[in-house]
Amino acid sequence: MSAAAGLEQEAYVPEVRFRTVKRFFHNRTAAIGFVCLAILVFVAIFAPWIAPYPEDALDALHFDRMLQPPSIDYLFGTDEAGRDVLTRVMNGAALSLGMAFVVMVAAVVVGVPIGLVAGYYGGRTEIVLMRIVDVFSSIPALVLALGISVLLGPSLVNAMVALSLVWWRVFARIAHGQTLSLKHEKYVLAARQMGASDRHILFREILPNMASSLLVAASLDAGAVILIGTSISFLGAGANPPTPEWGLIVATGRNYMPESWWVSLFPGLAIFMVVVSLNMIGDGLRDVLADE
Repeated sequence: MSAAAGLEQEAYVPEVRFRTVKRFFHNRTAAIGFVCLAILVFVAIFAPWIAPYPEDALDALHFDRMLQPPSIDYLFGTDEAGRDVLTRVMNGAALSLGMAFVVMVAAVVVGVPIGLVAGYYGGRTEIVLMRIVDVFSSIPALVLALGISVLLGPSLVNAMVALSLVWWRVFARIAHGQTLSLKHEKYVLAARQMGASDRHILFREILPNMASSLLVAASLDAGAVILIGTSISFLGAGANPPTPEWGLIVATGRNYMPESWWVSLFPGLAIFMVVVSLNMIGDGLRDVLADE
């Protein structure tokens, strides 16, 4: 009887996953966001090979085509150094998406265990850990990330470190709240009565059941990470020239506004597209997983 129940459960899990994926793609908002993000990921991966002028990605200099408006030869125009803006925007996609991925992974790795431990053990452990979270949460994300970036020095890596130090608090709070709720569930109490270790309960019983909440939060917050990361570069505390980082390109282009509007417009549209796409995916995931 137990073997039959086990086989039935094993067959049920893939069915639930398939139904969840199907519902996700039937959600129009999520599907549109996914398609847009997939296009951006494709561009980010293959930009060195599909960009029209690969040599313009970094520090090329072309005196004969400086600040040319959009045309057939240069669809997004050229910048102050004569570099093709489309090429630089395409190459910048990998930087922005990579930054969001690295920061989200680091924030989850640091924040989730802290939230798990605080919520599960309670008492002084919870008070100390959550007061640390409160200290970080008391400062606006942009202000804190910008301050850390300035202290570490302007570079893309330091900006990612700063954003990771800011965003772990978000996942610590989510994990803490979920743990407070889940640790009283019957399956957790049963595992404890059967002699399961705290480590097993935390990482095999509680953590998997908060995965959907963490996934939705990561999807929604990835857009905010890109927005704040590009803002840090825009303010001069992030990527250094000639890195084709979107915020840095926008910052450089503002010196030539409004006559050469295209230098800032197109990387700005790229930022808008990726942030909206991630938010649409996050909203779709939240709706689908809530129904499940």
